[in-house]
Amino acid sequence: MKRKISDLSEKEKIATLDTLYTAAASVSGREAVKLFLRDLLTPSERIMLGRRIIIARMILRGESYREIEERLKVGQATIGRVNRWLEDQFPGYEQAIKEMEKEFKQRASKGLTSTANPLSYKWFKEKAAGRFLFSKDLLAERFNIYGEYHHNTRRKKGRKKK
Repeated sequence: MKRKISDLSEKEKIATLDTLYTAAASVSGREAVKLFLRDLLTPSERIMLGRRIIIARMILRGESYREIEERLKVGQATIGRVNRWLEDQFPGYEQAIKEMEKEFKQRASKGLTSTANPLSYKWFKEKAAGRFLFSKDLLAERFNIYGEYHHNTRRKKGRKKK
């Protein structure tokens, strides 16, 4: 049975969040965190969290609401909510973004970053460099909007859809 957050006592909320924070803190390294979040969250939840972080980065860089809205196709309410969290001095966003910027700079200095937008055709070509040959049609067919690979997108001939 699903329980609403309002049905939980304060003690239960604290214990639940402590469990989450402890589990998250026990995971170290990018790949381990990636696996943890993939197992913990739905694709949609992961994308929404990632987009909030991107919005926060853009706000901290001084980009306008209009620029963010046009580039990411998000509503001003979402941008405003992220901005409010930043203004309310919740240090989590800013601390994470500072560390993230350091990581991106390290990757750039090592030549590990791409100039292409993630999940664009150019980005896939760079990432797959010589390992895969694919067309834009194949990419569109095999990758949904969340970037999850669907290996069973083509049904074999003769099999009926159930």
